[in-house]
Amino acid sequence: EQLVVGSSRRPVGSWEKDYDSFVLPLLEDKQPCYILYRLDSQNAQGYEWIFIAWSPDHSPVRQKMLYAATRATLKKEFGGGHIKDEVFGTVQDDVSLNGYKKYLISQSSPAPLTAAEEELRQIKINEVQTDVGVDTKHQTLQGVAFPIAKEAIQALEKLKNKKLNYQIDMKNEIIILANTLHTEIKDLPKRIPKDAARYHFFLYKHAHEGDYLESIVFIYSMPGYTCSIRERMLYSSCKSPLLEIVERQLWMQIIRKIEIDNGDELTADFLYEEVHPKQHAHKQSFAKPKGPAGKRGIRRLIRGPAETETPSD
Repeated sequence: EQLVVGSSRRPVGSWEKDYDSFVLPLLEDKQPCYILYRLDSQNAQGYEWIFIAWSPDHSPVRQKMLYAATRATLKKEFGGGHIKDEVFGTVQDDVSLNGYKKYLISQSSPAPLTAAEEELRQIKINEVQTDVGVDTKHQTLQGVAFPIAKEAIQALEKLKNKKLNYQIDMKNEIIILANTLHTEIKDLPKRIPKDAARYHFFLYKHAHEGDYLESIVFIYSMPGYTCSIRERMLYSSCKSPLLEIVERQLWMQIIRKIEIDNGDELTADFLYEEVHPKQHAHKQSFAKPKGPAGKRGIRRLIRGPAETETPSD
């Protein structure tokens, strides 16, 4: 039993025009299969693909189990970073072009909320609308909740392809956007000021275990005592309220929060280990327990007969 290529074809038109004529003829009523369909779009690793898992309802149970068990292996061997979307279907409508587009709409739509979650969402909306939004000075978060400039909020929402720096305007007491320069990992240390504190939101693009990932990392840089006491206090106090707004109100998922005092620490290896820490297995060693105190008395030195001193003449 092994996976073999059933057929392959070269593209004729765009991926949308070719889709149904290429995919649907491969589907059999009682035979599961995998289909890898290439899109026209590309990422850092090359062309992006749709992984289609076809498992019709009337196929034998053993066939369904075999295909379900080998699904993860095939994706790993092919390279998860190449796969943009994964579609599962039991009828043709699930994996047709129309079905794929419905899948994309369902993925982009927010998950339905429970009654409690909907109530909490309304409370948060009301809080923002009643003079506690991110452009006012009346937020009630822990720490010093300086307002965030509208330009900074808009830039956060466009973080998908950029790395952003934020700084505190200490005169006007507001968090403002410093820059949105495109930054690779090798250039990241240069973006860390040596004489001023900063908040950085970095889109960390990398591969992990065969998958292409884009993870948002928050970096708080504070270059020690080259900053004034007031600057150190303000940046320290404003950090938690800023993250509260970013995570709770803007719904951004921050994978890792890092504090540094020197940009030279930000190497590719350092970031990878911070985002994907190694799991160390510690073997516990057991020391021989000591006897109860005060039970044996003072230790005595005992000599054998051969060790006794000979009396001198």
